[in-house]
Amino acid sequence: MADETGLNPYYFPLEGGLVLDQPTFNMSPGMALELLNYEPDIRGGYRRIDGYLKWNPNVVPYTAADTEPVLLSAFFAGNNTVIAARGTSVYKAGTTGSWTAIDTGRTGAGKYTHFRYNLNGTETIIWADGANHASKYDGTTVTDLNATGAPADPKFVIGYKNAFFFAGHSSNPEEIVFTAPFTDDDFSTANGAGAIRVDSVITGLFPFRNELFIFCEERIFRLVGNTIADFQMQPVTRDVGCLNGFTIQELAGEILFLGKDGIRTVAATEKINDVNLGTITKHIQELFDNFPDVSQFDSVVVPGKTQYRLFFTNTGKDTTAKTRGVVAVLKDKGFEFSELEGIQPASTDFLVVQGESYVLHGGFDGYVYRQEQGNTFDGTSIIGRYRSPDMTMGDAGLRKNFQRVIINYAPTGVINSDLFIRYDYEAPTVARPAAYPFDSSQIVALYGTSAYGTATYGGQSNPLVRQPIEGSGFAIAMRVVDNDTSSAYTLKGFQLEFTAGARR
Repeated sequence: MADETGLNPYYFPLEGGLVLDQPTFNMSPGMALELLNYEPDIRGGYRRIDGYLKWNPNVVPYTAADTEPVLLSAFFAGNNTVIAARGTSVYKAGTTGSWTAIDTGRTGAGKYTHFRYNLNGTETIIWADGANHASKYDGTTVTDLNATGAPADPKFVIGYKNAFFFAGHSSNPEEIVFTAPFTDDDFSTANGAGAIRVDSVITGLFPFRNELFIFCEERIFRLVGNTIADFQMQPVTRDVGCLNGFTIQELAGEILFLGKDGIRTVAATEKINDVNLGTITKHIQELFDNFPDVSQFDSVVVPGKTQYRLFFTNTGKDTTAKTRGVVAVLKDKGFEFSELEGIQPASTDFLVVQGESYVLHGGFDGYVYRQEQGNTFDGTSIIGRYRSPDMTMGDAGLRKNFQRVIINYAPTGVINSDLFIRYDYEAPTVARPAAYPFDSSQIVALYGTSAYGTATYGGQSNPLVRQPIEGSGFAIAMRVVDNDTSSAYTLKGFQLEFTAGARR
């Protein structure tokens, strides 16, 4: 129905995230056919992501070649440093100064797992690399965990029930070794240490709701009980496994992990000892097809955004072999997704310390980076792209003469983007208007404060850009392209205004 100006308004909020498994004309208007380097915002809309900056301006020293990646990047609250592993050594550094070696001689180390704890009043971190004995660091001293009974080369280490559990040993990849209670270095069975076997290669360990989940290549188990005297191994499923333990994270009371068919959750139900398994990425399944190397996956949680980030290189889909990623955000109606490009982690970590979030990744270039910082990828522009479905406004047979689009957005500073309008499914015979600049230098109208053409920027958190547009069609789609160093912002929704044309 036309308003007092004679225009028909059609408003739609941006929600639903990236959807790749539906025809464009079947999608809800707020969904996205393309959503790159935008993240579904828990407050609504799609937010251009923040950047990352170097944690320390100095490169982590390498051992043999400058191509060695940073295989451990962990924040250590005991002295506000980052622990980083590269080559055969482990280093520490604050935000300034050089990297100091604290552990050397780690020959053949792979990607590290780590666990932070305070067992005896001292902040401590323990790490394992799949090729050497695990080690612990208390802020002063590194100690190898090589006592009798200790695994020689564990890949995974986790704390659970006041003990420490190790898995991924080269000699027995189906075994879990655990310490005696309240110790990190006592492997004596007489004191309560021991070992447990499963019937599949272990790919990860994760404590969750008073249980220890053991992820394997083809199945999942959980360990229940308090001590070796009452430990029980229970199958969760013998039909689903985890491809890579570095994809396992907890998000809003759910365990997320990568299975053969995409990202899955292990969700506890109200029924005791009942666990539901479900795939959450069916709408973007094509992104997970034909991975050549599952060892390159990594993941991190962004606290405060209810957000899980999965990073991978899919050379089967990306001929440039760029590191890409998927963002999963848990909202009221379920998970929404987007894509990432430009973040290349060889290792990751996150931690909240006194209300401040630290989201880190170690790079393939030898540096450690802190995510959620700045407006660039360490000086490189963030390329963001959003594309709407093709919308008919409920009447595919009616031609619409479009007059204006109103962009509802929430800025955090100066922005500079381009808006593209496309008609009738981008048919080559249909005219394509040039880009419309969408930036904070435009005149901005605010709800309840201004008349069209007279407002100024900055009056409210959700201003409206009223952009005249040209063209007509039976369907319309919009694309926003951002390739700048400007501040992050959130696209909230669009209102299209048109007059009715001829019917076909």
